[in-house]
Amino acid sequence: MRYLVENFPDIMGFTRTHLYLALVPLILGLVIAIPVGAMLRRVPWLRRITVTVASLAYTVPSLALFVIIPPLVGISTIDPLNVIIALTVYSTALLVIAVPAALDSVPAGVLDAADAVGFGPLRRTLTVDMPLAVPVFVSSLRVVVVTNIAMVSMGALIGVGGLGKLFTQGYQRGYPDEIIAGVLVTLALALIFDRLVYLVGRLSTPWVRAEAVLAKSGAA
Repeated sequence: MRYLVENFPDIMGFTRTHLYLALVPLILGLVIAIPVGAMLRRVPWLRRITVTVASLAYTVPSLALFVIIPPLVGISTIDPLNVIIALTVYSTALLVIAVPAALDSVPAGVLDAADAVGFGPLRRTLTVDMPLAVPVFVSSLRVVVVTNIAMVSMGALIGVGGLGKLFTQGYQRGYPDEIIAGVLVTLALALIFDRLVYLVGRLSTPWVRAEAVLAKSGAA
């Protein structure tokens, strides 16, 4: 704790960089995965292929991606864009599987009712399927957020900033307090953003809370 207090400005700088490198790939992953995942739900054979490819992509070690990406896109290994692209690959791989799975959780009766009143595929997806899929999707989104925050630390091994620098510097200096500080701040970020995503999911699905209250009232 003493190290945290004495080096607070530096740690805040690392934290800002860490969040930037973790959250930008998350946003990019959402932008890619939501429309792609919604489309895949309607094409079973393409969904199976995509799930297989996404699963394989997620198994590629992050350090391998950090080495492969720079020559492919023409950037330096220590460019922060290297980490952003790698984490975007991981985020998209997880989310493109999560989106159709979440949409599958929407009750068939609700979908039939939407079709019966004349909702087209796009309108039904945006106004019925997506909102009702939020509770299931948020569970996967929480995993991606926490995973990204943890994986950004690997960027320190190739010289990209973030809280991972506390790990590498602490190891090189033989100073465990610096490593412990990095672990504590990383854990705190993961817990904070996990709860934030959970709260956003709760606030965006008021009907779920209402159903829970009615269920408790009925049980009483």
